[in-house]
Amino acid sequence: MKLKQRVVLLAILFVIFIFMKVFVIDNLDTSAANREDQRAFHRMMASLRVELDPRLDHTLQSPWEIAAQWVVPREVYPEETPELGAVMHAMATKKIIKADVGYKGTQLKALLILEGGQKVVFKPKRYARDYVVEGEPYAGYDRHNAEVTAFHLDRILGFRRAPLVIGRFVNLRTEIKPVATEQLLSTFLMLGNSTCFYGKCYYCRETEPACADGDIMEGSVTLWLPDVWPLQKHRHPWGRTYREGKLARWEYDESYCDAVKKTSPYDSGPRLLDIIDTAIFDYLIGNADRHHYESFQDDEGASMLILLDNAKSFGNPSLDERSILAPLYQCCILCPLLQVSPNTVLEERFPEAIPLPSLQKMEQLPALLVFIFTEPSIRVSTWNRLNYLKNGVLKSALKTAMSHDPISPVLSDPHLDAMDQRLLSILATVKQCTDQFGPDIVLVEDRMTLSHL
Repeated sequence: MKLKQRVVLLAILFVIFIFMKVFVIDNLDTSAANREDQRAFHRMMASLRVELDPRLDHTLQSPWEIAAQWVVPREVYPEETPELGAVMHAMATKKIIKADVGYKGTQLKALLILEGGQKVVFKPKRYARDYVVEGEPYAGYDRHNAEVTAFHLDRILGFRRAPLVIGRFVNLRTEIKPVATEQLLSTFLMLGNSTCFYGKCYYCRETEPACADGDIMEGSVTLWLPDVWPLQKHRHPWGRTYREGKLARWEYDESYCDAVKKTSPYDSGPRLLDIIDTAIFDYLIGNADRHHYESFQDDEGASMLILLDNAKSFGNPSLDERSILAPLYQCCILCPLLQVSPNTVLEERFPEAIPLPSLQKMEQLPALLVFIFTEPSIRVSTWNRLNYLKNGVLKSALKTAMSHDPISPVLSDPHLDAMDQRLLSILATVKQCTDQFGPDIVLVEDRMTLSHL
């Protein structure tokens, strides 16, 4: 058989294989995956309400031991968590045996040690539920109720990448001051009849303390991740400059995502898809302050992007900061390889599989051979979950999930309504991409096995 005939036959077989994969095999796999997504959604909805029950009848382990065993590289907690109510009850009620200034950062917090040796981070209430934070989307103090809401949104979206959070009332005079370190105690003061403290942090000031209602302070408690899982901090590729008049590259370069895709750890593995999931998560809660993020140390890009520090959210329900979605809409574009001829694509992707002289004969091959090399922009599982949550389901699910919390109602209705509207904006953004390039190009199947020992 002549070389030209062999090339043509190879091309035909290649096209048949691609059609079979795209239209037969992938469709079967996708249908099964979609059914599993729907079943997972119904399981989540059935277990939304978490009863705060201290009983752990089926195990001799402490709540802290159970929660520590949940953590794996791609999850902070598993889908099935019958012990969740007991863990969160312990977080909200266990005796505080030590209190210290919070870990380093820009915002006021306290590090508490609960009975049994468990570390938690306490963030105090600074605003009433209906207070509107004016100014930049990242303006104002941390919002403790934002941490609580973000955790439950993480559950509802099925990400399971946020540490456990619950609201808690503490008596600063009887629960904190007797066990406080000198460093924390030195920041306590009285304003009128209210006990206050200002802690130690970059923006902490004696003139801007957090004050209790008398001695009782409302706040959020975040469960510290196990020390056996050290964290590594990364600069967010879509982080802001925080300097007036100075834009980050992503704010003016629409092709910025292509540059990100060429750098580690975004050039392979799940990290870029995690960034896009996080952009969706942050847009829903109005968090424009994710300048850094954490993953587990030495993971080589394989572990999850952990959804820590979500408190700069829910500042203004009337503000929809669309720039938060930049990773989604900037990565929803055709790969640069599509700008060249099919033979160039094949040469770059399969330099050894097809001899170079043969490639020159393949310039007229169908465009399908080019499209299979585009970069997807969002996980199918994320897309499915977002669609299940439209038509008011998201608001209803959040209200149900947070109804058990000690500081309920956690969020005001204007913020819940804003999330429903932002969800529609996300769906419209993805639909615009799928309408232009097709769902097989935009959506990616990326379900990773998440084992718990």
